[in-house]
This record gives sequence, structure tokens and C-alpha cells, in this order.
Amino acid sequence: MPGQRPESAAEVIAPVGTASDAAVAALAAARSVTILCHVQPDADTVGSGLALALALRRRGVPVCVSFAEPAELPASLRTLPGVELIVAPAQVPDTVDLLIVVDCGARSRLGALADRLPGATTTLVIDHHRANDGFGTVDLIDESAASTTELVTRLLDAWGVEIDAAIAHCLFAGLVTDTGSFRWARRGSHAMAERLLATGIDGTEITRVLLDTHPYAWLPMLSSVLSTAVVVPSAAGVGLVYALVRAADTHDVGPEEVESVIDVIRTTAEAGIAAVFKEARGNNDRWTVSLRSRDSAPGRTDGIDVAAVASGFGGGGHRFAAGYTTHGTPDEVVRALITSLG
Repeated sequence: MPGQRPESAAEVIAPVGTASDAAVAALAAARSVTILCHVQPDADTVGSGLALALALRRRGVPVCVSFAEPAELPASLRTLPGVELIVAPAQVPDTVDLLIVVDCGARSRLGALADRLPGATTTLVIDHHRANDGFGTVDLIDESAASTTELVTRLLDAWGVEIDAAIAHCLFAGLVTDTGSFRWARRGSHAMAERLLATGIDGTEITRVLLDTHPYAWLPMLSSVLSTAVVVPSAAGVGLVYALVRAADTHDVGPEEVESVIDVIRTTAEAGIAAVFKEARGNNDRWTVSLRSRDSAPGRTDGIDVAAVASGFGGGGHRFAAGYTTHGTPDEVVRALITSLG
């Protein structure tokens, strides 16, 4: 039947051992639950949070979901089932029986809501970022997972929760975005997608809303940003392409449109590494930097570990997708990255 727990281990990768058992125990014992997503939320963190929240609500457990910033949920995520369970940061309880943190590699990624951690009797961290060294009472972390929603799927299976269409929609949203429409799929990704689609969700429409829909203002913004693109052929021996997003470029678009720029820049054939420097509104000295690399690069069979590069600036992420925050003039922040790449 659609949504039933798989009988074959080949269908969905098994849970992460004793951590999964401890996570199930925490969920089963919880009398109240808060689920926190990372700042500037994407489909993986919100999809993970809402899938868990829907399962908890079905079992009669009081639950809310929140994120520290921005003030509103990105437009493409507003069609996810369960969005009515999302509350403003000010409405998040100071104390709770179980606090769940999803898709968040470090406390700092919780922003202002990191102050809710001490008020939880138990904290469950569910994540697939390699840099996450665990900050929960229970840590369900597996960097081999393609998305955090994959880990949530395993956890719901272990808990005996039926994955219906509403939960499947949320889980699919995280899977399709974090795999880039399955361009970066891993073992088990397609099997998970097939299982979720079997619940009756419209994967084509979900993907279109999440990845292929932008307001008209995105086009002039993209035109302005692409005009700043530069290729540095010698960087890291594989080449770097970078572009600058100035604060003035972003007045008419949301964070989703800004974040999408890296997926255009990274298509450059002459570079194995791509970077987008995004200037903070109201602070021309502060930049957030998105890094991407390919699993193979010109002149070599392996890709550059951009998570290691980002960690040198106090950031982190995945081997082929990472980021960090830095300060300085445009010339200074670009020069610092090029120097670090060698």
C-alpha cells in the first residue's frame, strides 16, 4: 500500500543504529515538541520539520515549528502541507519536553532561536552535514544521506509512522531540492522518491514550484549579477568562477532568488569551483558566500572539498556545497578566497 513501511532493506537505507532507537524513544515519550529549522530556511529543513510535525500532530502531541529569520516563509515553501504549524520566533516556548533541530549543522545556524536549547528536557538533532559534531542529547547525523528528509523518512519508519501524501509531499520537497532534481542523487535516493510518489503526490508540480518558478524581477537581478562574473583559471588548479550580488540588486527579490544564482554560476565549464558573494543589506562590509564544486574537475578525477575551504573562514557544509560569512570590501573578500584556494 502507498506509504507503508518498506519490507526490503534495498528500498530505503536502514536507520543509523542506536541513534535511531534513541530518537524513536525520545519521540514516543515527548509530551510537547518544538521543531527548529535553520535561518534562511530551504525545503530540506522546512520539509523535515513539517513532516515530523504532521506525524506528531497525528498522534495528539502539541507541536510547533519555527525559524529565526527571515520574518516570512519563502514563497515556494508556502504550499507545503502543515505550514499552519509554523509560528513566529516570539511564539516559540522557552521550555519544552523535546526540542528537535533539523538540517542544522551548528547552533549558530539557529540564529536567535538558539536560546531555546537550554529550555529543552531533551534535544534531538537530525542532520546530514559533515561538519555537525553533535550538540543534542540525541544526535541522528549521517553525512551519507542525500537530504535530512531522507533521515526523517528512516526515523518515521523506525517509529512505525505511515507516510501519507501530506508527509510525503514534505519529504519529497527536501529530497528533490537537496539532490538538485536528482543530479546529485545518492544510493537510495531514487527508491525513496518512487516510494513517496506512490502516495499520490505530484512530483512534477512540487519540483516546478520549488526549483523552476521565479518572479519577473529575478531576470534583471540575474542580468546585473552575471555581468560581474569572473573566471580565475589558475585557482586551485581547476579554475574558479565567481560573481557578486550587491544589496542594491536584491531589493525586488526574495532570498530564494538570491540563493539560486549559484546554480547558474556553477554551470561554467572552465571552472571546477563556483562562488557567489552576497552583500548584506544595510551592511556593505558583510558578505555571505556560497561555494560549489564538481565531483570531478578539469585536469583531475576528484573534486575540490569546498567544505574544507569554508571551514577556513569559519563556515562549513558538504564536500561539494558549502558556505561562510566574511567581512571586507569586494576586492578583499574575493582576494581572500583566491588566496585560500592557491
